[in-house]
Amino acid sequence: MKEARDTVRKSLPLTAADLRDLAFMRRSTEYRRVLQEMTGTDIDPEASEASYLHAVLEAGLTALRERAEEAGYAAMAAQQQDTTAERQRVARRRIPDWANE
Repeated sequence: MKEARDTVRKSLPLTAADLRDLAFMRRSTEYRRVLQEMTGTDIDPEASEASYLHAVLEAGLTALRERAEEAGYAAMAAQQQDTTAERQRVARRRIPDWANE
């Protein structure tokens, strides 16, 4: 966990809809449970608004990392499939060793 001296406070513009969504999620047991799972920390219903927003930010960053990793793995898999297909094309064009006997 980061030490207090590593903490920086930033201003975060929130719309009325953002505030409604956050208030709903904060009151919801299910949303709090999912947020706890995503962040790996206990989310106290009475926690400060700043700590709740930090937990939401952590969950969002985790989701972004996971999506980026998925995209990277998908690209690697596609590249592997292309390489495999190319090797198969080359192998089909190759004259078998026994053909020259």
